[in-house]
Amino acid sequence: MAAKLTALEVMQDAPVIPVIVVNEPEQAVALARALVAGGIRMLEVTLRTTAALQCIRQIASEIPDAVVGAGTVCDSQSAQAAVDAGAQFLVSPGFTATLGKAARDLDVALLPGVSTASEIMMAGDAGFTALKFFPAIQSGGVPMLRALNGPFSHVKFCPTGGVTAQNASEFLALPNVVCVGGSWLCPAEALANRDFNRISLLARAAAGLDRSGIR
Repeated sequence: MAAKLTALEVMQDAPVIPVIVVNEPEQAVALARALVAGGIRMLEVTLRTTAALQCIRQIASEIPDAVVGAGTVCDSQSAQAAVDAGAQFLVSPGFTATLGKAARDLDVALLPGVSTASEIMMAGDAGFTALKFFPAIQSGGVPMLRALNGPFSHVKFCPTGGVTAQNASEFLALPNVVCVGGSWLCPAEALANRDFNRISLLARAAAGLDRSGIR
């Protein structure tokens, strides 16, 4: 078992955390292998399919260089199931005190979602300052994050939701953005065609994105 990670360490590993939705464990393992080959090892497998937990379990057991996490974790039961499957970090679309406590009890990194100043303050009260900004584009995008940096300069974000290969650099140029989350590294057509070479190339490009704006 790898050493316990903090949410900030998860965010700092690469400029992009891929948001992965897969239906078949074998496909998930091949996808994980392709992403790691391209330099992306923090992998968020969303709990949006019935196979998600098995996908996490097999990536964790078969790809030692990958650090697999669970996304769309919305309650303590999902958090427990994800950790039992081998998830080393959790990502949630929102934040509740109950979920925060569950993550602490499980001793696992949690990247909770926020979209307003009040939600940032609530997460901060519970000790969380490495946050997912979601849904990023719909919640104000780059201008909103720039504005939030004034009162919350100690908070670091991973904007997710509408972030693409075309606009990722705009987010990464902000001083309070450590990484972004995105699904463009795992295009549905590439998965359907088992074009894992393309996925590795997309991962390599993402791993090379500039993060010089971070302070």
